[in-house]
Amino acid sequence: MNSIVRSVSIETDVTSGDFRKAMRQLTGGVSVITAGRGRDILGMTVTSVSSLSVDPPALIVSINRESSSWPLVKRYGFFGVNILTSDQIDIAERFTGKGGLKGADRFAGARWTTRASSVPLLVGALAAIDCEVEDIVERHSHAIVIGRVLDVAVSARTAALAYGRGAMSPSIRTRMRRSLPRSACRRGSPHGSSDGGTPGGTGLAFLPHPI
Repeated sequence: MNSIVRSVSIETDVTSGDFRKAMRQLTGGVSVITAGRGRDILGMTVTSVSSLSVDPPALIVSINRESSSWPLVKRYGFFGVNILTSDQIDIAERFTGKGGLKGADRFAGARWTTRASSVPLLVGALAAIDCEVEDIVERHSHAIVIGRVLDVAVSARTAALAYGRGAMSPSIRTRMRRSLPRSACRRGSPHGSSDGGTPGGTGLAFLPHPI
């Protein structure tokens, strides 16, 4: 892997709190990363999933090396990416550990299936992606995991769950659609779409940003 070596050191006084506050301004889609098999399963909620390559299909996710799921990702070499729909906030919260839920208990209350890797994949997710670990880059508190895509299941729905300003929320388009006349919500209408996504059915989800 190529790296850049700098001979000049730049002093910085940016604190972790300042950086965290800045990154909270970046709205992102919410996913649950799953790992393990059988009863030896764990999962966590993240916003750090990104596409890496289309040919071959590959993605990246940044995982905190202090998380309980990280050892299972390294041990088994597989993981699942479950992109959540706008009404799956409860699942997202369960996998943050809300209420003290840990381990396999976080998977209760939802339906799961498996594909080639035997990693749990969420039934009803916006998209469920089965991945094999291709490479790992460990830096500071996190690891950048490159996943080769083994299988994909995509829902017909398009409204995603989003995270921004320190909170999770359904797509603003989903909320707007509920207040629009039905005639304005036909697919391709300039005022809305039948699937709760952006106009024309592009499926992007946005959070309102307070002024």
